[in-house]
Amino acid sequence: MAKNATLISDRLKAPSADEALPFRQAPHNLEAEQALLGAILVNNEAMDRVSAFLEPHHFYDPLHQQLYETAAKLIHVGKQATPITLRTFFETAEPISPGLTVPQYLGTLAANATTIINAEDYGRTVYDLATRRSLIIIGEDMVNGAYDSAVDSTPQRQIEDAETRLYDLAEQRKYGQGFLGFGTALANAIDMANAAYQRAGHLSGLATGLTDLDSKLGGLQSSDLVILAGRPSMGKTALATNIAYNIAKAYRAERQPDGTEKPVDGAIVGFFSLEMSAEQLATRILSEQAEIASEKIRRGMIEEGDFRKLVEVSREMSQIPLYIDQTGGISVAQLAARARKLKRQKGLGLLVVDYLQLLTGHKRQSEGRVQEVSEITTGLKALAKELNVPILALSQLSRQVEQRDDKRPQLSDLRESGSIEQDADVVMFVFREEYYVERKKPAESDAKFGEWLQEMGRVHGKAEVIIGKQRHGPTGTVALAFEAQFTRFGNLSRDYPVPDYGH
Repeated sequence: MAKNATLISDRLKAPSADEALPFRQAPHNLEAEQALLGAILVNNEAMDRVSAFLEPHHFYDPLHQQLYETAAKLIHVGKQATPITLRTFFETAEPISPGLTVPQYLGTLAANATTIINAEDYGRTVYDLATRRSLIIIGEDMVNGAYDSAVDSTPQRQIEDAETRLYDLAEQRKYGQGFLGFGTALANAIDMANAAYQRAGHLSGLATGLTDLDSKLGGLQSSDLVILAGRPSMGKTALATNIAYNIAKAYRAERQPDGTEKPVDGAIVGFFSLEMSAEQLATRILSEQAEIASEKIRRGMIEEGDFRKLVEVSREMSQIPLYIDQTGGISVAQLAARARKLKRQKGLGLLVVDYLQLLTGHKRQSEGRVQEVSEITTGLKALAKELNVPILALSQLSRQVEQRDDKRPQLSDLRESGSIEQDADVVMFVFREEYYVERKKPAESDAKFGEWLQEMGRVHGKAEVIIGKQRHGPTGTVALAFEAQFTRFGNLSRDYPVPDYGH
């Protein structure tokens, strides 16, 4: 095989004697490529072991690319890929070298082939070297782009392009685990049931801290894409923040014999705040925990006792594993790359995105916003499965809600609803009737003022979470308490008694 490798290598560029810099060939292993092709030609079952991750362009030698692609096509249509069947497609091909034609080379590959036992290892080697070559190309393009950048190409744009290309390369890297035996799937299901039985509240997912909501959802489930939607001022961000904080606050892990930590309650939370700054988000949580109106905190309208309370509460909160990324206008690819980095460096159990419509995809002139949102939701769902964590993504609703007498949201109210509804495992709507009743307030001299006051008393401090879709359980409505001054949701008449209106 070494002789044949040398013959093929003769076609590759070699350094000339007068070159100032030493020539370095791109990483490759022609022997591994030959061994794999030979194994496939001798036993086509070898193709089954590599076809899930190995593609023609991963081969370094152009002839090997053609041979692999032709063999794959033959096997795909149920035919045999052998030196005899392949030679038909290469009869007129140029000789590899004087005295060695492609049909002859096919025979040599098959004659020198070993068993298919190592076929997957050869395939991994070919794939890994192709990945290294791709990294070299990306690196060279980064250097050349930085030296010779166009006037309208900003450094930030160059960084984003590099991140996108690295992300795409990382996505190709995922081989996948293929089929699982049903026994393995059953064992995983029993482990999940046992964990739910052992956990407080008997939840299979992460407890949101809102008892009635948890009983409907069973907690936030790993690998689920959960959409939380609502019209402006309904409290989407407040509810998502409350849930994120509750889960991060409950985080507890046990050290394992191998030195790693295994979460036993709560989770490390990553929060992408695309609309609000980290300081604004922290102020909301601080207001909720210290029970001091956020408006007073922002305007400095607090007394010395309140300030001491804020300092004390903030000291406790600073230890909570809640990480905020306040970068606006990022793409779903950038979000995925940062989420992977957070999981690798700190750990990750829940990801929150506020909100979905502020993400960007790979825009094309011929495609509209609906296609872009479809790409975003598909990317988020894939990321949830890859990281094995729930992703809670907030979403805006269309204005058609405001045109109805009953303003409770429906699935059809989701903006670009087709892709969002299809990709989501759970769709929830937050709705506060108080918001609409309050805006109908008549003058106090009006005869209907008393009726309005009575109606306001019925809805004040109350909110609804409408579960419009749930793959794993029932739909329905959950009643919650809402304290606007602290932007806090709670369990109705349990954690935070709802005050009587007007008192």
